[in-house]
Amino acid sequence: QVQLVESGGGLVQAGGSLRLSCAASGRAFSSYAMGWFRQAPGKEREFVAAISVSGGTTYYADSVKGRFTISRDGAKNPVYLQMNSLKPEDTALYYCAAGRIVSITPIYDYWGQGTQVTVSS
Repeated sequence: QVQLVESGGGLVQAGGSLRLSCAASGRAFSSYAMGWFRQAPGKEREFVAAISVSGGTTYYADSVKGRFTISRDGAKNPVYLQMNSLKPEDTALYYCAAGRIVSITPIYDYWGQGTQVTVSS
C-alpha cells in the first residue's frame, strides 16, 4: 500500500507561482511512476504531468507545457510540481497519483486527497 499526501496549494494571482509536493509513505514507493491530475468544478479529471520511476522521462499536458515542471530526485520522496505563470483556468483540485506504469491516463493505483489551487485574475 502507498499513501499519498499533497501539499502546497493555495490562492495566487494570475502570473504567480506555486510548488505542489506529493509525499508518499508505504512500501515500494521507489518502484512507482508518479502523475499529477486536476479537476475543476463541473469538469472531468484531466492529466497534468507525469514522471517515470527514475525521473528521466516526463510528460505534460499541452495546456501546461512550458509553465509546469514535474520533478523527483530519482525514486526519492517527495515528487514536486512547479507551476509558473499561473492562469485562472489552472484553478482546480490537484491530485497526485502513483502507479507501476507512467501514463497520461488515470490508470494509477494510488491517489491522494488533493490540494486546492485557486488562481485569481
